[in-house]
Amino acid sequence: MTRMRRAIVLVGCALSSGALWAETPTPAFTASLLTERHRGVCFVAGPGRPADAAFDRLAALNVNWISQTPFGWQRSAGAPEVVLATSGRVWWGESDEGLADAAKRARKRGIRTILKPHVWIRDRNDGRWRGNIDFSTPEEWDRWWASYRRFILHYAELAESTGMEALCIGTELRSAVLNRPDAWRRLIADVRAVYGGELTYSANWYREFEEVPFWDALDYIGLQVYFPLADSADAALTLDELKAAWAPHVKLIEAVQRRVGKPVLFTEVGYRSTADAAVEPWVWRSAASVDVELQATCYEAMFQTFWRKPWFAGTHVWKWFPEGSTRFGGRRAHRRALQRERGFTPQGKPAEEVLGRWYRGDVNE
Repeated sequence: MTRMRRAIVLVGCALSSGALWAETPTPAFTASLLTERHRGVCFVAGPGRPADAAFDRLAALNVNWISQTPFGWQRSAGAPEVVLATSGRVWWGESDEGLADAAKRARKRGIRTILKPHVWIRDRNDGRWRGNIDFSTPEEWDRWWASYRRFILHYAELAESTGMEALCIGTELRSAVLNRPDAWRRLIADVRAVYGGELTYSANWYREFEEVPFWDALDYIGLQVYFPLADSADAALTLDELKAAWAPHVKLIEAVQRRVGKPVLFTEVGYRSTADAAVEPWVWRSAASVDVELQATCYEAMFQTFWRKPWFAGTHVWKWFPEGSTRFGGRRAHRRALQRERGFTPQGKPAEEVLGRWYRGDVNE
């Protein structure tokens, strides 16, 4: 049975069972193949093959999706080429073999995969990142687009051949979105010609998600969710205060959703376990004191704000480290332990309990 045929059968089963998204004033849509929200995590690629326990732990939390992120390498924001690297000097979890293996092992536990390729800018000394890549001539843009198209179509074909259920065609590439909107529509058509799963694009929380002109051609509005919820780390934040801080952001998201009529998927949402987690959630590292309770409260506020909304397609929590990789150890293991203590992962912290309650449905609001 082909992938498209399987999708038709699954949607037909969903219709017959009545398992649909609640009605909204916008055009009706169903919850992916799927008829249920994404209860996802961003599964970090490791240097070696993870142990089965890594996937068993996700299943115990009732996770039903993982995202996997291979990288395309760009020398700088002004270098007009994305280099595809699928083997050799890449971590095993980012190789084609590793991506396929993780998706297969996850699927055995009822967990689906969204493949989410990222562009990695190697040299950011000029202060630019992938959101503001730019070139001085149309020829350079054409060269960049040709390489980016090869990059994404490679992963579209990999996702198709390995049965991955969804694909993200880009992440936080605002300047490329605004400069070449027609090229994105052509890319979407090219991807759909070789891939039968669901598609999204992951837009940055700051302005970009309001500007993307091709949401109508995709299955989800994908959003990287790092909205600020506080001005200062000095004051203790309550759950009610964090929920209230979401109000202006919710209005912006709902305005886009009403205009487009597609479900909203949080392709990333995360908070560090530090005292400034709500101030600048997008910042990778912080010197603030460890505060695992604030991290948990930030997640609780997010879930209470969004989980019951009829247009909400779910979350992918940033980030989740696989247990038992065959090459973790020594100095790398120590560094990773420090990253976990202060970093984004909810693993082994109160935030993991929050995640488990919402993903298992053990909540009373």
